[in-house]
Amino acid sequence: MKNLKSGLIVFAFLFIITGVVYPLIVTGIGQLVFKSQVNGSLIYIENKPVGSKLIGQPFQNPGLFWSRPSSTDDFPYNALSSGGSNLGPTNQILVKRVEERIAYLRKNDFKGQIPSSLVLGSGSGLDPDITPQAAYSQIPRISMYTHIPQNVLKSLVSKHIKKRQLGFLGHDRVNVLELNLALIKMEKDYAGK
Repeated sequence: MKNLKSGLIVFAFLFIITGVVYPLIVTGIGQLVFKSQVNGSLIYIENKPVGSKLIGQPFQNPGLFWSRPSSTDDFPYNALSSGGSNLGPTNQILVKRVEERIAYLRKNDFKGQIPSSLVLGSGSGLDPDITPQAAYSQIPRISMYTHIPQNVLKSLVSKHIKKRQLGFLGHDRVNVLELNLALIKMEKDYAGK
């Protein structure tokens, strides 16, 4: 009975420390030091969330920058279905999807070479970023629809390029949601002129 009592006391103590105290401390530190990240890196406009910096969104408006394709077919960028397609480069399903995406881009005024990040999904299927090349390649279409000069759009893209982490991890990238929000603001400014 003495061993049972000691065991229950140790269990209760460890439960309180690891199940209550530690999570509260970590949550508190997170809220103080990394408030945006802890809360999903949400982007707000007029106190309403419009998206997250961490999860892509489908954009189909020809006057906006388009994201890379999502591998979550039923509902694009659905985090519950995240994961790669696991289709190899010779798989006919993948080849067909890429051909369909290329045809869709061509049908929607896409000129020139199409960057791979506009036709291939990311590993998670939720990537919010495209390559700078993919952003620059969309400028002629966006300029045609928004009437914003291409050199102004190039400058906008350049301002939104995020460099490699620590100078060697990953690759340069552009967050499509942040870029589109800046583009929408710029378009309103141009419309007011």
